[in-house]
Amino acid sequence: MISTREILETIDMIDKQHFDVRTITMGISLFDCIKSTTKETCDAVYTKITTLAKDLTKVSEDISEMYGIPIVNKRVSVTPISLIMSSNPTGYVEMAKTLDRAADLLQIDFIGGYTALCHKDATISEMAFIESIPEALASTSRVCASVNVASTKAGINMDVIKKMGEIIVKTAEMTADKDSIGCAKLVVFANAVEDNPFMAGAFHGVGEGETVINVGVSGPGVVKTALESVDGDLTDIAEVIKKTAFKITRVGELVAKEAAKRLGSTYGIVDRSLAPTPVMGDSVAHILEEMGLESVGGPGTIAALAMLNDAVKKGGVMASNHIGGLSGAFIPVSEDIGMIDGVKNGSLCFEMLECMTCVCSVGLDMIAIPGSTTKETISAIIADEVSIGVVNCKTTAVRLIPAIGKEVGDEVNFGGLLGMAPIIKISKFSAEKFIKRGGRIPSPMHSHKN
Repeated sequence: MISTREILETIDMIDKQHFDVRTITMGISLFDCIKSTTKETCDAVYTKITTLAKDLTKVSEDISEMYGIPIVNKRVSVTPISLIMSSNPTGYVEMAKTLDRAADLLQIDFIGGYTALCHKDATISEMAFIESIPEALASTSRVCASVNVASTKAGINMDVIKKMGEIIVKTAEMTADKDSIGCAKLVVFANAVEDNPFMAGAFHGVGEGETVINVGVSGPGVVKTALESVDGDLTDIAEVIKKTAFKITRVGELVAKEAAKRLGSTYGIVDRSLAPTPVMGDSVAHILEEMGLESVGGPGTIAALAMLNDAVKKGGVMASNHIGGLSGAFIPVSEDIGMIDGVKNGSLCFEMLECMTCVCSVGLDMIAIPGSTTKETISAIIADEVSIGVVNCKTTAVRLIPAIGKEVGDEVNFGGLLGMAPIIKISKFSAEKFIKRGGRIPSPMHSHKN
């Protein structure tokens, strides 16, 4: 039974604290769309997506109106396209354009699944897919791409990481007229999960069913507001965060089940992540500062973030049996006004961001770097970050934006949820020889469990 007090608390979270359901994402399997030619496959994919997800936007809006809960994004994720088009590798870009047309017709925000899974090695068709990414992202507006380059079980594929440095630079160059926005739709993973509803890394995993509804809930503002009234120690703060995450997750589960029922789909998971936006009052950095930090990135940041991430996960697990995706605290620079301020005032540097990823969800996310950064340096940053994921048995990712023509002191501005970001300083020292070695870094000792 939901009490009157809980109802009033939820209303207050929505009205004053920026609480929302960040996304309803419908995952769709495309395996039955594989045909003998590119055109036949593209036609089958377009028909299936636009048929199964035709009511996604309307249902989301109806549920939002019924419960009074903002649902910010409507998205679709599909089976990794590298698998669907493996027999027609010259048609990858045409498939990306097909996905974009479907997303446009459905009036959804993004479509994810332009994806390859290359954590151990890559086939000829997968390498062709990777080569297609820059053109695919430059010629579409709603397609998101991802490549999994490492896993705890398989180790780290340094050959593909080397290639991804080149791909990120090329994607930046091909979208330079829009602040290299193509790179904002491209993420490189270690231990990618199959039920992530958040972009740019969402794809419909091979272990999923025909269609599934995954919901991502957010609310950094709700957590910060809850902490403003806490006059206790850190144990008290952790308890308040856990209880707040519980409330938010329950709302997300309610929305997910209702959406799945109306869309004739399976209810998958709720991703209980604190995903910030550029709006004032919706910042993960401001939560950390409410705990007592003078500015995010200063001493104490990692401890505070570790506690926040853990409490969010515990609250989510208490609230639902189907917690999935990433579920924790995100630290994307461009999407968090507090992180942006930290970079600008000098408290938050690239190295601290990398350290923070050891204890939170995702990884180096939406970070704008100088356009002159070399492909080898980008590959080395990817290698560093995925190593954190592989060794710690967690998902980590890299979404870097080498802004062509811009250097430290400049900014990029994408608008909307993607926000803006100051160009952050990157180490000048080279890892070119290390990256050129290639090969595969073996899986860690603790991966050998059975």
